[in-house]
Amino acid sequence: MSGHSKWSTIKHKKAAIDSKRGRIFTKIIKEITVAARLGGGDADANPRLRTAIASAKSVNMPGDNIERAIKKGTGELPGVSYEEISYEGYGTGGVAVLIETMTDNKNRTVAEIRSIFNKAGGALGENGCVSWMFDKKGLIIVSAEGMGEDALMEIILEAGAEDMTLDGDVFEIKTSSSDLETVREAMEAKGVKIESAEVTMIPKNTTKLDEESARKMLKLMDNLDDQEDVQKVYANFDIAEEVLEKIGG
Repeated sequence: MSGHSKWSTIKHKKAAIDSKRGRIFTKIIKEITVAARLGGGDADANPRLRTAIASAKSVNMPGDNIERAIKKGTGELPGVSYEEISYEGYGTGGVAVLIETMTDNKNRTVAEIRSIFNKAGGALGENGCVSWMFDKKGLIIVSAEGMGEDALMEIILEAGAEDMTLDGDVFEIKTSSSDLETVREAMEAKGVKIESAEVTMIPKNTTKLDEESARKMLKLMDNLDDQEDVQKVYANFDIAEEVLEKIGG
């Protein structure tokens, strides 16, 4: 199971856990606020905001929270000004890790991320050390249960998607980053239930991990994802399904 897709699936499951819900809401609120600040508060004219709102609705965020976040971004309500900063590093077995953050204190953020890497036996690297290993794409995940592969393929190709693969119990649909919303809306119009849809960084190649390394890598990913300023974490690990079952991922 490759890093980009498996981690998206794990995070989707985490969204259903009450203890994680507050953190997930915080991350999405930050994204809505920044998207509104950069592109305006009209979701129809702001694809990034539209995607963020869809993510909020997928985890049942109340509409009032979404509206307040938009108004903070457009300046109609007071709010914190966040800076977007990316970090890069290496995890277990030399796995490439790419981290996107939104922070109001970059010194705090880099110190905490470096500490997380160090405790996991990894290392925070220089800008550009691993980002070249990833392509920016749209990624839509759909449960394979009860879903006909041929019918889904016809829908997504007609909508402009680039590719679809079956990975475990989910279909992964890849699009260009600019076509994500168009493809998502076309799928929803056909009644396809979407597990998640996001602009993501997909690795060009992967590093296969054994059971011990997989445990360490998933713990590192979880610790990074739980850091308050981290929005998204990407990695190029590959974990076999039988290994994943053993470690309960």
